[in-house]
This record gives sequence, structure tokens and C-alpha cells, in this order.
Amino acid sequence: MERAGGGDGMMMTSGATGRIVPVFRSVLSRRALRALFLWLLVLAGGLRRRRAAGSEAAAASPAEAGVWKARRRRQAAEEEDVRRRRALAEEVAMAEGAGAGQGTRWDTFLVAGARRNALFCRLWAPAAEEMRGILVIIHGLNEHSGRYLHFAEQLTACGFGVYAMDWIGHGGSDGLHGYVPSLDYVIEDIELLLNKIMMENPGVPCFLLGHSTGGAVVLKASLYPHIREKLEGIILTSPALRVKPAHPIVGAVAPIFSLVAPKFQFKGANKRGIPVSRDPAALLAKYSDPLVYTGPIRVRTGHEILRISSYLLHNLKKVTVPFMVLHGTADRVTDPLASQDLYREAASRHKDLRLYDGFLHDLLFEPERDEIGAEIIGWMDGMLRRQAV
Repeated sequence: MERAGGGDGMMMTSGATGRIVPVFRSVLSRRALRALFLWLLVLAGGLRRRRAAGSEAAAASPAEAGVWKARRRRQAAEEEDVRRRRALAEEVAMAEGAGAGQGTRWDTFLVAGARRNALFCRLWAPAAEEMRGILVIIHGLNEHSGRYLHFAEQLTACGFGVYAMDWIGHGGSDGLHGYVPSLDYVIEDIELLLNKIMMENPGVPCFLLGHSTGGAVVLKASLYPHIREKLEGIILTSPALRVKPAHPIVGAVAPIFSLVAPKFQFKGANKRGIPVSRDPAALLAKYSDPLVYTGPIRVRTGHEILRISSYLLHNLKKVTVPFMVLHGTADRVTDPLASQDLYREAASRHKDLRLYDGFLHDLLFEPERDEIGAEIIGWMDGMLRRQAV
């Protein structure tokens, strides 16, 4: 582990599959761009005609009736998929091995999100002692909270409680699988969960941990004073802080396309899982997990990642929350140089950067996961000691 180090390139991130690069590159062919703009013109004309129809639209044509039926079928299919995923989420083990977790109490529960959507959450806590602190885990794009069991048990063994939330469209939560209409929705949902945690555990210090795109979400959340005041600090593992399109024209096209066809998937996206761990078993477990989304990325989701990355790069100097940022120098999904920029530019009094030579993206699933977990726990211990002084 080093205090300073490097990595090359400015890479797109999906947090689970690295699919944004091939997605947006597929947009760049002249044929694809021509088809896209023609499609947008046709759609715009259709919208104008629909508005001009006014009240006459109430008498739907057979074609329009077919569109509504197709929409209802898609909605029914989405709701059925949510039920299936929630059942799978409930079946995810909350303790490791037979007899494990005996010193831990655990639970799963639903929280009403900012848009009254059901959010699937998990809790692990020490069974026989008060919690010294609470860590709220915000997973990366396309994965889910149940993957963090090993780290959760490491935390509870040290007296920390752990909450973890599945984002909208992820794990056992409501929404189309792998689709995030706005990362700001995730921030609003995090705030609601924090409010619930603090109400149920008054006076217990609270930390936030975000992985990959979840790290970008956590960092942006900490910039809001009403969220910042709830936190003792944040931990960012492999955060997606510098995300750029493969070509400048994508930056111009993506906002438009994300509005008119937000759920569109590019079929040419890479279907193979990008290496995110040097542990073959961890890699196999991730990409064979039915709750991990492995389909092509959706347009709005990709645009949201571009948007939050741009926002953060312009606001690094406004970061005042105590933070610890960890990154592997061989990460092929997110950029370790951006983590170094955050460390240099942030105004936080208490900040820590850990670079791990040769490590990949999913640091808490690397062979050295226990050592990395211990460093995170040690940092939180240090923050609690400062609070006590």
C-alpha cells in the first residue's frame, strides 16, 4: 500500500461491468449518429402532433391503444421482476458458514424511498453490546448490498453496526433492473435511510461508505450541509470521480438521447465481465450472482454517471467532510489518479489516501480484503477518538 501512486487513462465506469465505454463508443459511428438524429426528428414531430391533437387524443386510435397495452405489459413484467429479485434478496445469506454470525444480530427490511418506492435494506449489529458507531454501505452500480456480508461481519466483530441499502433498480429494491433515472434520487434515498438510522440509534456516530459509482454518490451527498452534519466521515473505495465520454460528441448527444429514450440499451455493449478482483472465486461469484445486473447499460444511467462526474470534478475544493479514499493502482474500471486529485484539492482537515499497488477495482473482494477492511476500521476508530477529545 502506498500514499501516492498512479494509474493511467480516463475510464468510464459501470461499477460492476465497465460497460459504459463500449456503449458510448457504439454511438460514434456516422451511421449510428445519422440514425439517431433522424429518429429524434421523427419523435419530435410526433410529440408536436400529439400536443396539437388536444382533447381529441382521448379517443385513442387502435395504434395508440396497442402502445398503451405494450406499456402495461412492460410495467407488469417489471413488477414481476421486482418480486423475483426481492425474493432472491431475502434468500441471500446474512451470516457466513454454519454457526457463523452468532455474535451478530441481523435483519432485512424495506424503507419507503423519496418517491414512495420500496428500498430493500440490510442490518448487521453486535448482538451483545452497544454499537460504537454505524457504517452505512452504498454499493456500486449493478451490484447489491448482500455482497458485503464478509465486511459486515468484520465490522460487527469490532463493535460497529452496519446498514446497507439497495439502490433503486438494484437488488431487492423497486425499479427496472440496472436502470437509474437519476443518481440524485439515490442521494435522496440515502438521506431518508440516515434519518431512520439516527432516529433508531440516537447519539451513535454514523459513517458512509460508497463503492465505485456509489462512492461518487456518497461524495456528492456529503456536499449538502444537511447531510454532512449527520456524518462523522465518509469512506470511498475506487470512487468514480473522473468519467469522460469516448468522444466529445457523445457529451452533446447523451443528454438528448437520455431524455427521449432513457431505457434504451445498446446491444453492442461488452457482455464479458471486466476483471475487478484478483481472486478468481470472487470474480466468479460476482458475475454468476443473479442479483448483479450484467445486461447492456441503459442510456439514462450512463448519462447520469457522466453528469455526477462532471459535477464532482468542478467541486472537489468544496469537500470539507473527513474522508478516507482507497484505490488500486491497476483498477481498470475507475481512475486512481482522480482519487489523488480529490486528496490534493479537498478542503477537509482530516483526509487519508490509500493506494494499493497492483490491486483491481473491488478492493473489499481482493485476496487482501481483511487487511483493507482493518484499515477502514482503524480509520473510523481514529475519527471516533478525535470526537472524544
